Amino acid sequence: MGEVASKLLEGLANAGLMAWEVWWALVLGFAISAMVQAWVPRERIEASLAGRGFAPVAKATGLGAASSSCSYAAIAIGRSLFAKGASAISSLAFQFASTNLVWELGLILWILIGWQFALGEYLGGIVMIGLIALLLRAFVSRRLEDEAREHAQEVEAGHEHESAESGLSFGERLRSGDAWRDVAMNFRMDFSMLWKEITIGFLLAGYIALLGDDFFNGLFLTGESGLLPVIWNAVIGPVIAIASFVCSVGNVPLAAVLWSGGISFAGVMAFIFADLIVLPIIVAYAKYYGWPYALRITALMFVTMVIAALIVDGLFSAIDIIPTDRPSTEDVFGSIELNYKAVLNAVATVAFLVLIRLTTRPERIPTSGGDMEPASV
Repeated sequence: MGEVASKLLEGLANAGLMAWEVWWALVLGFAISAMVQAWVPRERIEASLAGRGFAPVAKATGLGAASSSCSYAAIAIGRSLFAKGASAISSLAFQFASTNLVWELGLILWILIGWQFALGEYLGGIVMIGLIALLLRAFVSRRLEDEAREHAQEVEAGHEHESAESGLSFGERLRSGDAWRDVAMNFRMDFSMLWKEITIGFLLAGYIALLGDDFFNGLFLTGESGLLPVIWNAVIGPVIAIASFVCSVGNVPLAAVLWSGGISFAGVMAFIFADLIVLPIIVAYAKYYGWPYALRITALMFVTMVIAALIVDGLFSAIDIIPTDRPSTEDVFGSIELNYKAVLNAVATVAFLVLIRLTTRPERIPTSGGDMEPASV
């Protein structure tokens, strides 16, 4: 019992240390994402996504990059776009961009395992969108796409963020209490959707790190050479992601542990890409579109994730920027010290509390005399 309790505490300590490492970056990333969501109009872009071709896909990619990194929000908004007339390619492009091209995900990757992984994430997102455009018809017929759209139109939309629309300039927004309240609302919604994912990600990382080198060496074929371990790792990465149930920013801590344990660069990339095919999301696809379409787009995304990871790995190998030094377990989880990170975490905590406090303030609405009075909440 004593050894079990010791391992439980060690795993919890690892999770807490990793949270300390990235807390300031999480708050910063979500704050910037919330500003974009609140202050960048989305409706006009949504209206232009119908049809096929480069332009709608490019606009869907831009809209996704400006959205939240929450995988569940991404698939819900993707369903809404699809139901309103966006093509399957545009809808999937939005989802890939929303979960691979967003600011906060790259920042956390950079902090935990290096800039190469952040760059690989962004490049891989673009590659996957290109692959989706090329391979879609091999997986989904136009008839099945039309049937899925009819199914999506019958499903109640949910889990969408609101975007503030006003004629204020950027400078006016910076000085507007209402504009910052919109930011705070998006910030709070993102955290409320993702805190469980992030917490589970830290806990999984903390406990999986205790499995030891023998486990990782066998799983990732670290004793083999050539293409076999690279390809195997690119395939096993998404499988681990599917089984772990963790998505969005929450899978980055586990990615750091897998990299420390010996998985290849391609394996890390494929694992991170796979947050759109975890089991709960596959079930959501079936609810939104029906099982025939859900299974086909899941298979399509799995293939594109593996191929994109191998392409990124090949390109980075060709220019020799794949990291060769792997962090130890101690490096991954870090330590709590009174340094710049402690200052950043303190500032982030204050910013977090201020933004959450803004969401509890009642809105003010004009009275008949032009004055403002609190609105009921």
